[in-house]
Amino acid sequence: MDPPAGLTVIGVARTGHTELEGTPIQAGLNRAERGTVEIDARFQEGLAGLAGFDYAWLLSWLGRPDEPAGPPPLRLVPFLLRRQRRQMGVFATRAPRRPSPIGLSLVRLLGVSGTVITFAGVDLLDGTPVLDLKPYVTRFDQPAGEPRCGWFDEVPLAE
Repeated sequence: MDPPAGLTVIGVARTGHTELEGTPIQAGLNRAERGTVEIDARFQEGLAGLAGFDYAWLLSWLGRPDEPAGPPPLRLVPFLLRRQRRQMGVFATRAPRRPSPIGLSLVRLLGVSGTVITFAGVDLLDGTPVLDLKPYVTRFDQPAGEPRCGWFDEVPLAE
């Protein structure tokens, strides 16, 4: 499924994952694996200065043509709660099937060369459309104190 009109695809993610099964659920849980983003040549000038950052937010379109028809469920059992079969509202999860399937990955930038960005922290399927990149800025993005993380605070991340 392509992004709706009004959203511009700036590039495509290239990873070693072709099936949803086995693809890491979050970039932060897969920091060692490398991938690339191939940026459309029309947007190459927009990469100026990006190499000076260690991390960037990668926004992607997670819609897939093989997904079931119809709207996604508003309540679901998140991957990390599958053993407990505990449901949550979709907006309290990081589930990829959402009303607007926009992915958000914090990736470590390893290099920018021409129109190719090499990164670590893969959680995307090969060929995932990339909508935007934004630099991670500690002073803006890192909240003070110890923020609550809802049900995520109650479950182990490695199951």
